[in-house]
Amino acid sequence: MSGETFDVVILGGGSGGYATALRAAQLDLSVVLVEKDKLGGTCLHRGCIPTKALLHAGEVADQTRESDAFGIKAELIGVDMAGVNAYKDGVVAKLYKGLQGLVKAAKITYVEGAGRLVAPDTVEVDGTRYTGRNVVLATGSYSRTLPGLELDGKRVISSEHALNLDRVPASAIVLGGGVIGVEFASAWRSLGSEVTIVEALPRLVAAEDEEVSKAVERAFRKRGIGFKTGKPFEKVEQTEGGVRVTIAGGETLEAELLLVAVGRGPTTDGLGYEEQGVKMERGFVLTDERLRTSVPNVFAVGDIVPGLQLAHRGFQQGIFVAEEIAGQHPAPIDEAGIPRVTYSDPEVASMGLTEAKAKEKYGADKVQAYNYNLGGNGKSQILRTQGFVKLVRVADGPVVGVHMVGARVGELVGEAQLIYNWEAYPAEVAQLVHAHPTQNEALGEAHLALAGKPLHAHA
Repeated sequence: MSGETFDVVILGGGSGGYATALRAAQLDLSVVLVEKDKLGGTCLHRGCIPTKALLHAGEVADQTRESDAFGIKAELIGVDMAGVNAYKDGVVAKLYKGLQGLVKAAKITYVEGAGRLVAPDTVEVDGTRYTGRNVVLATGSYSRTLPGLELDGKRVISSEHALNLDRVPASAIVLGGGVIGVEFASAWRSLGSEVTIVEALPRLVAAEDEEVSKAVERAFRKRGIGFKTGKPFEKVEQTEGGVRVTIAGGETLEAELLLVAVGRGPTTDGLGYEEQGVKMERGFVLTDERLRTSVPNVFAVGDIVPGLQLAHRGFQQGIFVAEEIAGQHPAPIDEAGIPRVTYSDPEVASMGLTEAKAKEKYGADKVQAYNYNLGGNGKSQILRTQGFVKLVRVADGPVVGVHMVGARVGELVGEAQLIYNWEAYPAEVAQLVHAHPTQNEALGEAHLALAGKPLHAHA
């Protein structure tokens, strides 16, 4: 026993857990933070950060190949995967060191080890118990696979294995056309791999607006990334040179390896949640809008809570829960108001409702959509990117969806978030002055058009 009762005991040190800890410490609460692996969790060590570093290395390779188009004479001699990994790992290490420093400076009691909920107010780690007036469950997620599809870490791999490869695979089949699958397919293609995506749903990035999916598919065809949509996986066999994958209809594909990217599952099994009365569903922890579980003074944040599995969602939920525990009564988080970015080439960034979802909610006759092509945007032409900004609004009402495709559009999602969350009308955004030449102007031009005064756009 630790002998002390803390204000907050947090199980899990990923984006949701460490944000809870840091904000709670700011609010003068005593905090225990338990993490079985490394502070920062999946996002920092095996997810968001290393994958984006890999994608950026791929972008540099593509820019080198295409440098002639800009009047620059350069030649891509090859990809040094050891060097790419050193760059990637260096980014992670620097952020990890910084995060450790923040937690130490905040005087948070940090406990390394596998924790388990052994009472509604107690987490046990290696025989030592930590009791809290409040407990926050933040144990994150793991890479899912399909029934009967075993990961061997060599030829059939998860995204975690993929980040540790010491080579660029000559060829790869990516099972899953969602965010993770599309990002790895994009990075590997940039680094020189032949890639085919297999997706059971009718389109790539199926959670996005349908026009966004079509744009990504067009761009992938142009880049030589193959994809089979509406084709469920059937089986995988080992071959002399790699794997043979059979998909619906009996079609077979062969490659050096198979990346299984069919989503992430909640890490909750065997952690004592159900035994202590926490209501669960398919492994997820159920909460109310204030992130309370069915057990008093037990909260949950991040990927174990049903909804978008995004690091920034968990991070914001962590801040919310700390403030809730401190009695500040923060406003509930609007799930539709959380920005979404897919860092493929081209990038995808979106906010709010797709056109289809808006029509479901408000009625088809009450929804207007406008698509502003980046062909009219000067900075996009400088970058030689194609894509669009699509706005979805309620007739005579606010913008309820912003959907963007093109290089670097992830950097525009901040303004898109304000537009959605502040329920802005197109005419209000049209009054704002957008710097020239920037891609940010495309948001301004799209709102000008939707407000009835298109300039660099066709009415």
